[in-house]
Amino acid sequence: MVFSKKEEQILKSIHVASENDPNNPEFPPNDPKFPATPTYKIKVPGFSNVWLKDESHNPTGTHKDRMAWEIVVTYRNFLLAKKYGQVNGTLPAMSIISSGNAAVAIQLILKKYNLPNLRVLIDLHTGSEVLKKLKDVGCKVYQTLLARKQLNSKDILFLTKNKKGFDITSAEALDPTTRFYDWLSYEIINTSPDYCFIPFGTGNLYENVLNVAKREIQSINHDPRFKGNIKTLRNCNFMGATSNNPRTKADKLYSPHLPFVHFDEQWIRLYRCSGFCGSKSDVYLIKEKYLDKAMEIADNNNIVCEPSGIAGLALMLQIRKIIPKDKKILIVNTGKAKSFI
Repeated sequence: MVFSKKEEQILKSIHVASENDPNNPEFPPNDPKFPATPTYKIKVPGFSNVWLKDESHNPTGTHKDRMAWEIVVTYRNFLLAKKYGQVNGTLPAMSIISSGNAAVAIQLILKKYNLPNLRVLIDLHTGSEVLKKLKDVGCKVYQTLLARKQLNSKDILFLTKNKKGFDITSAEALDPTTRFYDWLSYEIINTSPDYCFIPFGTGNLYENVLNVAKREIQSINHDPRFKGNIKTLRNCNFMGATSNNPRTKADKLYSPHLPFVHFDEQWIRLYRCSGFCGSKSDVYLIKEKYLDKAMEIADNNNIVCEPSGIAGLALMLQIRKIIPKDKKILIVNTGKAKSFI
């Protein structure tokens, strides 16, 4: 099949400045910079050194914009393969299970580059507002009862009528735990915190941060993006915040099935025993009352967030008695989608 003029135009429009040059970053595509989002000090009663990594400054308001950009880069690879005669046919569509934020971020950037519309599988009980917004931005939406069973890639592609496409909920080839958030991971570890609190939904962000930390601790020749302190990094407690409550306010963190999360107790225990992170590094369940308190503190600091995005602060408040008050603490706010009220 001939490489069309339209495909050539799309390929030329996708500009990847560099893979790891901090002086020539690739994100955000309209205004690349490193770091891409700000980190600043916030006021938390009882603590003197708390900082916020604020992903609400991304184009659609959440860290999912970084994942969305990597999907566009994947399409660039598809187009190059077709241009060089390695593959034929039309560009494949992508499918994903999403509660909203990831789907909106991906679809909006796919639309910008004139790429195939995203196929989104959402829960049968998803609210009408979210459903309408997904359709309004151009997603092809399909519904199923997600609590019924754990879905694999074939199930997801079947349910989204996309047998020839790719499921990006679980695609190992996309390297979600090393690639989706690698630039963000460097922005996080470069602040050299003693404690780092991260929302844990799919787990991709948390795992990406730990994998980057491991890489730099083991490295002789550091990635040019790394500006942190190795000794501090070795002892940093990376603490994931999640929920197993189906009625939690942090609804982006709960799923009846998280089939593609690689995290398990042995994985994090191995990282602790190998000196890749602090002794308290783990994933913790948060209690609802601390989410309420976290949202109150966020409001007092003019932070744009939702309960899921600020869950790290909730966990910090929950375990505040075991955290030295003068240690440097970094809270990762994954933000709040601008497209949702």
